[in-house]
Amino acid sequence: MLPFLQTNQFFDESHDFVFPPVSRATREGIVCLGGNLSPGMLLSAYRRGIFPWYSDDEPIIWWSPDPRFCVLPSTLHVPESAKRLINKHRFNVTADTQFKAVITECAEIERPGQPGTWITPEMREAYIRLHELGYAHSIEVWENGVLAGGLYGVSLGRAFFGESMFSKVSGASRAGFLTFAAALFEKGYELIDSQVHTDYVASMGGVDIPRARYLALLSSALKHDTQKGSWTEFFVSSRW
Repeated sequence: MLPFLQTNQFFDESHDFVFPPVSRATREGIVCLGGNLSPGMLLSAYRRGIFPWYSDDEPIIWWSPDPRFCVLPSTLHVPESAKRLINKHRFNVTADTQFKAVITECAEIERPGQPGTWITPEMREAYIRLHELGYAHSIEVWENGVLAGGLYGVSLGRAFFGESMFSKVSGASRAGFLTFAAALFEKGYELIDSQVHTDYVASMGGVDIPRARYLALLSSALKHDTQKGSWTEFFVSSRW
């Protein structure tokens, strides 16, 4: 039987919540159920290689899949078509200027083959809270002053945990992700955690790695200070 976290206590960002060991996760990667999405619980989960993923009609489900899907500095791949698109300067890429808009678009955009969204109102409010605390960040992709795509996630140490992305214009999310990933790796980040395999991210360098290796990479990344606060000035790419 899966462990159930019997707590509704609000934990602030300084609290370290002890989760069950990821080695006891199910074959699918489920570690435990329950708990809440307060900052201390969410940040404690990410530090242990665990993330929440569930639907409105379910308890909070905490995951640590094996293998883990990541983009590493050595695997980042920029297809020639994407490089040409970026070099046309069709899109302008910014950071932390419209976090609420980005997470709302990620929650509401239609995705083929998916009946709904896992970004519940509870999840949306939890990540907005993390953004206000300086841990969650958004990347915005603009075309002619209109939000055309974007992504958001959480940063701890030199690890970025990608949560979701959206695109309203062909190529927008690809241009945003690749520009962002290149900038992060230029700044010494060691991994972008994409959690579970998607063909889309795989085309840009996403690879499956054993959970044990992922946890070792995460441990290394967490030895560095976290770049908290707004990334509007921090996010400057010299690559493109």
